[in-house]
Amino acid sequence: MTRYDWYLECSACGTRGDPEGLPTVCPSCGQPWLVRYPDRPLSLTDRAEIHRGHGMWRFRRFLPLMDGEEPVTLGEGDTPLLRLDRAAPTLGYDALWLKDEGTNPTGSFKARGLAMAVTRAVLGGAESFVVPTAGNAGVALAAYAARAGRSARIYAPATTPRTILNQIRWFGGDLELLDGHIGDCGRRALEFAQETGAFPMATLREPYRIEGKKTLGLEIARQMWWKLPDAVVYPAGGGTGLIGMWLAFQELLELGWVQGRMPRLYAVQSAGCAPVVEAVARNADHCEPWPEPRTVASGLRVPAPLGGPLMLRGIRDSGGGAVAVSDEELSRRAIEISRLEGLDLSPEGGASLAAAARLLEAGAIKPSEHVVVFNTGAGWLYRD
Repeated sequence: MTRYDWYLECSACGTRGDPEGLPTVCPSCGQPWLVRYPDRPLSLTDRAEIHRGHGMWRFRRFLPLMDGEEPVTLGEGDTPLLRLDRAAPTLGYDALWLKDEGTNPTGSFKARGLAMAVTRAVLGGAESFVVPTAGNAGVALAAYAARAGRSARIYAPATTPRTILNQIRWFGGDLELLDGHIGDCGRRALEFAQETGAFPMATLREPYRIEGKKTLGLEIARQMWWKLPDAVVYPAGGGTGLIGMWLAFQELLELGWVQGRMPRLYAVQSAGCAPVVEAVARNADHCEPWPEPRTVASGLRVPAPLGGPLMLRGIRDSGGGAVAVSDEELSRRAIEISRLEGLDLSPEGGASLAAAARLLEAGAIKPSEHVVVFNTGAGWLYRD
């Protein structure tokens, strides 16, 4: 049996699990696993070595890889952190930075999580995959499964933008469209996994997508010369990016690699699907399913996120919050800032910028603070 230098810990009940094979969720309570690394001492010398690497794998000492293991990669990570000199005053800020995940190989931040998850699953013996998707995860799984020489079944809502669906087919994904939302696709994906043995890659239903998303926070720290921002404004559907950054910032602070304190994490959702915003408002520890989710930002159309409890913990632990914006607001901001800065913003990126303006108006963020907003995907994927 392989001796791993990490173990799995249930995010809810604390049960410990073995990384051997193909773990999914905690068998005791059905909640997501988190990866823990008790035997990886890291020093400031290791921090200096990170600059020699490339892409998200420069952070492999923070990731579930053994010595000598090679990842399934398309060159993901090292996305730009751009200062928005013209957009900042428009939104009321002295300065504002945008992390542009649309430059990843598959056009979105999903490349990070799926690269890590496919890598670990292939090493664990997976021969095929299945995933429900609002769009971008399907593109990423199709691409990384092809890279690994595996097949992938993808279930997506019929309302998913056509360009995204075409990309899934282009990479060889076996695409099935369903009436309904991602929750309906999730149920069918689990049935398919049980019927065929395909390994399920849904958000937080295996432990490693979140580890790939940790590199969002690790990259921000490196790109800001190891000084953490005051706040991060992030469009949250399934929430792995927000949770991953929360975990990454904790690790960096514990190591003493960064200056500052835990950034305040703000989740952004659409007014047409805002289960996290509603849970924060009622000070709950879980999200209630959102009835009839509707929004043009397909990545935010997640009515019952499995990672809801973890998102809420990260938001509260960091002193952050959650805000909902209308489709009209997020669309207007995406167009406005794309034309001001030469960016290709997705609707979710527009939501981040609309929320940044809202948070400033509400006094949650000060104009002088260092704030990072996210564009989680390329705008061209949403345009027919």
